[in-house]
This record gives sequence, C-alpha cells and structure tokens, in this order.
Amino acid sequence: MHVPTTIPVLIVGGGPVGLTLSNLLSRYGVDHLLVEARPGTSRHPRARGVSARSMEIFRRCGLEDAVRGAGLPASQVSFYRGRDLVDPDFVRSGVAHDASDGGGSTPSPGVICSQDALEPVLLGRARELAADRIRFGTRLLSCTQDEEGVRAVLEDRADGERHTVRAGWLVGCDGAASTVRAGAGIGMDGPRGLGHFLSVRFEAPLGKVVADRASASYFLTPPGRGGFMAVDNDRHWIYQYPFDPDHPRGDEDFTDRKHLEDLVRTAAGVPDLDVTVRDTMVWRMDAQLASGYRDGRVLLAGDAAHVIPPTGGHGMNTGIGDADNLAWKLAAVTAGRATATLLDSYQAERRPVARQVIDLSTDNARAGTGYRIDDELLLTAAYRSTAVVPDPGTPARPPLDPSGYHPSGAPGVRAPHTRLAGPPGVSSTLDLVGPGFTLITASDAPVWQRQADAAGTAGIPITVHRLDDGRLREEHPGSFHRLCAVPPAGAVLVRPDGHIAWRTPSPAAGPDLLRVLRRILTSAP
Repeated sequence: MHVPTTIPVLIVGGGPVGLTLSNLLSRYGVDHLLVEARPGTSRHPRARGVSARSMEIFRRCGLEDAVRGAGLPASQVSFYRGRDLVDPDFVRSGVAHDASDGGGSTPSPGVICSQDALEPVLLGRARELAADRIRFGTRLLSCTQDEEGVRAVLEDRADGERHTVRAGWLVGCDGAASTVRAGAGIGMDGPRGLGHFLSVRFEAPLGKVVADRASASYFLTPPGRGGFMAVDNDRHWIYQYPFDPDHPRGDEDFTDRKHLEDLVRTAAGVPDLDVTVRDTMVWRMDAQLASGYRDGRVLLAGDAAHVIPPTGGHGMNTGIGDADNLAWKLAAVTAGRATATLLDSYQAERRPVARQVIDLSTDNARAGTGYRIDDELLLTAAYRSTAVVPDPGTPARPPLDPSGYHPSGAPGVRAPHTRLAGPPGVSSTLDLVGPGFTLITASDAPVWQRQADAAGTAGIPITVHRLDDGRLREEHPGSFHRLCAVPPAGAVLVRPDGHIAWRTPSPAAGPDLLRVLRRILTSAP
C-alpha cells in the first residue's frame, strides 16, 4: 500500500461525515488522505434521515440524484404511530413534498437513505475524485502535533504494515469513541445512558402488511415497545427494542434467534410472520458535546465532536454540516488565502448549533413518540463569528430556530433559495454557490466586477452573478433581493458553504469587497 509521507489534510474516519469532507476537499482542490479502520462501509442501516440541508450539500457535490435514488420514495417519507403494524387506529403524519417541484424553502427536500446505502454513494464519488487517497482497513495508532503539523502513525490492518504521515491538519471524524479526540485530550460533557436499545436487522415480508400505511418510521404506542425503521418498506427492516440494563428479564436473551424472532412478531402484531434475523447491535443513547472542536492542528467533526440522541434524526446531519463548514476553511488556509485564525470560526459557528440540537433531541427523547421530526430545522442555522460581517445594530439570532425556517439575507444565515429559469443545470440561487466566494447582485454596475477582479488579483477568487440579466432569470424577478432585504443596487456575499458572509445596499456603502474578504479570512480590521 502506497501512503504519502506528507499531506495537507489527514481525515480519520470514513463514515458519512469523513466521506463528505473528502468529497468537499476534492471539490476545493485540497490534497488529503482519508483512513478508515473498517474494511468496508457500514452493513447496518444506523442513521437514515438525510435532511434538506444535507441534501443541499450533496447537490453541490453532484450527488443529490444518487442519494435520492438510493433512498425511499418521497411518498413513504412519513411517520406512523400505532400499537403495532396492523393497528386499525394508526396515525400517519409528515408526508414529504415531491422533490421535483423545486418550490418552498429548498430545491432539495430531505430523503430517507439508510447509512448502509448512503456510504457507498459517498465512497464511490470520493474514490473517483481521489482514488489513491481513500484507505479503508487502515487505522490510526497514534498522533502527536507541533506548531507546523501532525505526525500520525497508521497501520494497515491486513498485513500490519505501519506508515508515518506528516499532515498539516488532522480531522477526527472517527465517531463517539474517537481516537483522535482522546489523543488531543479533549473531553466530552453531558449525560450518558438516556436509553438502551437492541437494534435487530431482519428480513420479513412486511411490505404487504404496511401497503396502506407505508412510512419511514413506525413508532409503537403502548402497549407496543420501540419501533420499526423501514430499509426498503418491503423485506428489509430494523426493529429498535428498548430495554433496561439494570433490570434484565430472564426471557430477554439477545443471542437467542428464536427469542429475537418472537420479539419482532409481537411488535409487528403478526404472530405467524416469517422472520429471518440478519444482524443485531446493542447501543446506548447519549447526549454529549466536546469541550472544544479544535486543539492546535487537530479538529473534530461529527460524532467525535457531538453525540446526539437519534430522536429527531439530526445526528448525522449535524456532522455533515460540520464537514461543509470546515472544508472551505481548510481549503483557504492550506492555499494560503487565510490565516489559521479562520479555523477558530469553525468551533464558534458549529458548536452552538450542536448544543441546541442536543437539547432539542434530548427533549424529544423524554417526550417518547410524541415529538415532531423537522426536515428543515438545520436550514435555520445562524452563525456568529469572525467569518461573518454582521449588519450594524442587528440583534443576534439563536443558533437554530425551532419555530421554522424563515428566508433571510442576514449575515450568518444560509442564502435563500429562489427558483431560476436558466442556464441549464441551474434552477436555484443555491446552484450559484461556490466553489469560491460568490457575489449575487441585481445591479449591472461594473464596479462589482472591478472589485471582484481586484480580489482575484490579490489571490481570493470570487464569482459575480447578476440576476435577471438575460442569462440568469428568476422565476419571480427580484425575489432573491426582496428576501435578502437588499435593494437592486446592493449585493450579497455568499461563502462556499452557502451562508451569507456580508450584505450591502450599494457599492458605495461600507468597505470594498477585498477589504471585506480579508476581514473574513484573516480577521484583519
């Protein structure tokens, strides 16, 4: 196995977060190495809900169609509540909108795509973009850092061969039991053991049983226990069975296949169901947050930084958002366009989001099956950091708004989606974003292009898009600027992750574009 001796970025962990980070770094032209201790992708469905915000990120990576194709049909993205799967008094709620209409808050509604189906999609593209840089079956043994970088010792698990790699930056995407986090001495705070569950992956002909009530998740109400997760809503399923480890019952032998089959039959309400158990996993519900996301040259993302109860479906999606936030900043720093202080904004922006997600998900866990699953919650993320130039006198927003998504042009929030009618392949203002900074204006004033050219000459590439200029046409002209509360002569500066960095009412108001960019990238006054 050829392993580079030096690399700008080393990613440890090849789950959805690490693979998303790899795809994004490749998009930004950043050489990197990803190592994963497992020999292959996940065999267990694990996380399944891919939120609208994550789908927007995959859209930017050219992966939206592939992810959607690997998931459940939109008509089945709903939530069932009943005593069992044959309860005549069931309730079904939350049916998703058709992803094809492009209306509403996003061009990319969420999808149910289980982790065992999602990871191969992400891995396939990661290998297309960086074939010899994706190493499964390779684990991190140790790492040490100094002011210039990180020294990591890796081991090929197949033959025991060891390699030493010198990386500029190390990103731990290696899960709740993170080796990277432990090596950096970063602690975790928060409760553990909010619940204990047995996850049973099984095959059974339940498709015909739920044909008139097909859903993504089936929450069982008393006297039912736990719930079912649809993998394909036909033969492949997961049953989540809650248990109390401090009060074991003699009949709960989790190694006895017959006992497991009977648990599934009882929960389904089908006594003669033909069940084949394929796999089991015992897991614990925790709610923990890392005390820091960065220690020198080491950064954390995903479950290594936050362990979120699955009640709400935001855990994996919060991690994917971490990767999106971090990737462009690493790209700017490794290219020399930004100072390392830009990476301090990663924790400042993402840790408050994770804190609020943990709190909301913990409340959901305590509410049992009565909570609402919100596909658009993560669209409401609002950042405050040195990587955002706030409007003078504008009050700060909370990290998330559980009341719902409200389009805005305020610095720190995600740029609003409005529908475009061209050119081909561009149907949303979100399609204009990246891979560098993007300036969106309705003005034909040449001063915007002159300022962008000056920034490019200074080494900071920026693309100017003029809406409704004949090439780009909004379905409802002027809607983007109305949502952003900016007059036609003004402009909105959008970061590579789609969040608004700055807005201005005119070219003459405030600092010029290069000064704004230097403030964002280097914290220069």
